[in-house]
Amino acid sequence: MSSVLERLAADYPQLYLNPDTDSQEAYRRVVLRGEEPEAKSLAHYRGDPADREEIADTPAGQVRVVTLGNRQDFELALRSLMAAKDGPEAVIPESQGAAMLTVFNWPRIHAHLALYPEEERAAEFKRFTAVRENYVDMLVLLSRGPYSHVDAATMGETEEEWLGHSDAIRRFHELTHVICRRQYPGDVAPIRDELVADAVGLYAAYGCFDPETEKLFLGIRDGRYVGGRLGNYTDRPEELTGAVCAALERIRATVEKQAGTEPFRLIPALMKDADMGETKTQTRRNTP
Repeated sequence: MSSVLERLAADYPQLYLNPDTDSQEAYRRVVLRGEEPEAKSLAHYRGDPADREEIADTPAGQVRVVTLGNRQDFELALRSLMAAKDGPEAVIPESQGAAMLTVFNWPRIHAHLALYPEEERAAEFKRFTAVRENYVDMLVLLSRGPYSHVDAATMGETEEEWLGHSDAIRRFHELTHVICRRQYPGDVAPIRDELVADAVGLYAAYGCFDPETEKLFLGIRDGRYVGGRLGNYTDRPEELTGAVCAALERIRATVEKQAGTEPFRLIPALMKDADMGETKTQTRRNTP
């Protein structure tokens, strides 16, 4: 079994449960009450030589990033991490290749309480958990595969080249979401946020931003929406295609002016470039 999955499960014991066989109540006991799983087995995961983890430094602080090389493992882990809230039967769309998660770290709580006498632990538990940062982690979970389901031939690259670029785009895309949520809490506009995150990812992978490549990701051809990721974020992609294309041209101009800039430093300017006056009720998010 992958040591990455073993370390992840040590911090988030709900991964020992199997979403194909365990109930939402079993997940709630572990996630919401801090109970230990009845068995600590990871046999339902396959593991992969490409599994890896890192602590990524960003302008908004450090973030734990875990990449799972096997698609089935990614889906099982994501379902387990969301099961207490959404239920273990939740379906992970094929279009979703990454997730930004907030996760309770009960082992950290238990380790902290172990420093105190038994009679003081109830009061210390209330004090410790009154500070959310003491026990809630930000976790980025990534899969591997072609970004936005665009194949290597369409990109004019070899399979290996495109997989490497996809990894870079996906990593920087998701870390951009983390930075935006930490630095601009409450400022959520899903289409804008996706354009910004993709722009940072493409710039990190290629050193430039090509609007035509982004249109491939979104499902825009010849100025028309033909079906693709844009439809994941709005119920009216056809109506918004023109505004999206205009935003992509603004993004290109900004990236060209700031060529050589560290990718994350583009975020403030890109948020202005990609602003289309969205409302939260118009949009929904699905991560590539």
